[in-house]
Amino acid sequence: MPSPRRIAADPRWLRVLLPLSIALLLVAYFELPLDEFGPGRPALSWTVFVIAMVILSLLLLREIDGLLRPGRQGRHAVGILLLICLSLVIFASGYYAMSHHPGEFNGLHTRLDALYFTVITVSTVGFGDISPAGQAARAVVVVQIVYNFVFLAAAVSALSSRVRGRVADRAHSRRDEPGSGGGRAGRGKSGHEKSGRGKSGHERSGRG
Repeated sequence: MPSPRRIAADPRWLRVLLPLSIALLLVAYFELPLDEFGPGRPALSWTVFVIAMVILSLLLLREIDGLLRPGRQGRHAVGILLLICLSLVIFASGYYAMSHHPGEFNGLHTRLDALYFTVITVSTVGFGDISPAGQAARAVVVVQIVYNFVFLAAAVSALSSRVRGRVADRAHSRRDEPGSGGGRAGRGKSGHEKSGRGKSGHERSGRG
């Protein structure tokens, strides 16, 4: 079994870890006893939600900062993707818990409904089939929208910058390879210059 340090440094393990972690998040979302939260325990529900969002925001800021620094950027990219998925699960859990309170949501009845509403809110695509009707539901939707603009937008921007940097590095390394087209063009030009020098020598010989 490889050590955690090796897993964090090996891109192959990171590619396996990402889908596995997302699958575990979804299993936890559909299996955990979320019915314990909701209108029956409002203080507990809001406390857990606020603490989860604060911790999630701090972790996301740390991963964004790590991605923008030189080092194990692949690990931080995977961390950002996992935290984005975790944020979707946290908001979906909150919406599902609030759906047990009459009048908070229209059309939201199941955990899949809550996850679906969370995703379409992140993507800013509104179909109107599910809508927040209560004050608490609308307040959480506002929190999610602000969270998307501040934290998720920064995370996506950092990931996009990282991808563009890797593409540029690969293109630059390919141009520098000995067998690349740029190298052949350079050699062809040199050969042409040699031919020109030979022709000049021949002309000098004729003049002599």
